[in-house]
Amino acid sequence: MGACLGACSLLSCASCLCGSAPCILCGCCPSSRNSTISRLIFTFFLFLGVLVSLIMLSPGVESQLHKLPWVCDEGPGNSVIMQSHIDCGSLLGHRAVYRMCFATAAFFFLFTLLMIYVRSSRDPRAAFQNGFWFFKFLIFVGITVGAFYIPDGSFSNVWFYFGVVGSFLFILIQLVLLIDFAHSWNQQWLGKAEECDSRAWYAGLFFFTFLFYSLSIVAVALLFVYYTEPDACYEGKVFISLNLTLCVCVSIISILPKVQDAQPNSGLLQASVITLYTMFITWLALSNVPDQQCNPHLLTSLDNGTILAGPEGYVTQWWDAPSIVGLIVFILCTLFISVRSSNHQQVNSLMRTEECPPILEGTPQQQAAGQAFDNEQDGVTYSYSFFHFCLVLASLHIMMTLTNWYRPGETQKMVSTWTAVWVKICASWAGLLLYLWTLVAPLLLPNRDFS
Repeated sequence: MGACLGACSLLSCASCLCGSAPCILCGCCPSSRNSTISRLIFTFFLFLGVLVSLIMLSPGVESQLHKLPWVCDEGPGNSVIMQSHIDCGSLLGHRAVYRMCFATAAFFFLFTLLMIYVRSSRDPRAAFQNGFWFFKFLIFVGITVGAFYIPDGSFSNVWFYFGVVGSFLFILIQLVLLIDFAHSWNQQWLGKAEECDSRAWYAGLFFFTFLFYSLSIVAVALLFVYYTEPDACYEGKVFISLNLTLCVCVSIISILPKVQDAQPNSGLLQASVITLYTMFITWLALSNVPDQQCNPHLLTSLDNGTILAGPEGYVTQWWDAPSIVGLIVFILCTLFISVRSSNHQQVNSLMRTEECPPILEGTPQQQAAGQAFDNEQDGVTYSYSFFHFCLVLASLHIMMTLTNWYRPGETQKMVSTWTAVWVKICASWAGLLLYLWTLVAPLLLPNRDFS
């Protein structure tokens, strides 16, 4: 909480720069659209919550917050005796992150409801979207402080399942953005190759396609080496083999003559990107398998030097490789949501965004002064409500990422569950089906425009 309150001065400076609906940037900043600036500042709110959550997981903060009454209490007056201090520390980190992310999700959900059916910046509610940043920060801090006074009880267990559903949906959003990015990338480079009549662009496409497929093959080999055993880990073997087979199938489908005729921009570049991301999701899933033999990231607690076995003996390892890579992907995806508008109308319809009209680029005076001009007087360029809903899902996803998808067990220890494994595996299958639909949709619905 001290870190959250300590950041008040930093955001206060930002609130001075963006205190009204048409935000005024500093003179050294380039002129920007008001819609883009607002999304970036709301994303900053989300990243501030992530930063506080990371600070809550640091050992120094854990040792101080260990004194709070709800840290290792099962109920009022009923203290739970832990087998080691590490168990209590991991439980504390779990509860602190859950409360911080609950506050962040509640803040964005409030704006999700408030901004429903805002059509243009002339709507009075648009002023709350694009201005009053200092007051919104005070609301955010107030919700955060209140979240840390929520009695534990069944809060963590119930909020865990909210996090599971929200994280699954956010993974699907990541997949939509990734598919759109891959299609746009391939389309732009093919256009450059035809426009410049240069083979360098084709060579670039071939290089990245080869690179992504090579990384995918290496990932499959490493998954078999580190997450399977010759006479065990049959679930992991099935997951890896099945996802590899599905990736090969969609790669073959992407270059079929009929698919190429209906979707000229489809190719192996997109398939290689989806294949690599599928292997990444598979890795995240296998890192949550609750079996010490099949999961090298799963630690056991020590009691007088003896390793404790069993599903209730595991201790959370916060900073393993899957969590770090997942955090990086989360940051990139969230920033992409804040600034993107797709070249594909179907994706814009799905993500509730549209390209800003080119005539709304600000006056020369605004560009010279570095002002954020209002480009939504005739209509919003993105759905305010849907954008905040995406940030709600992002809050739930980062909550699950920072806690490694662990949940508190009956003995008040952090345990890994098969729920996390199945959610991520199902998300990888949904992503492959979604990409497959982008390939076959022009064939199945020839009367619709999928350009």
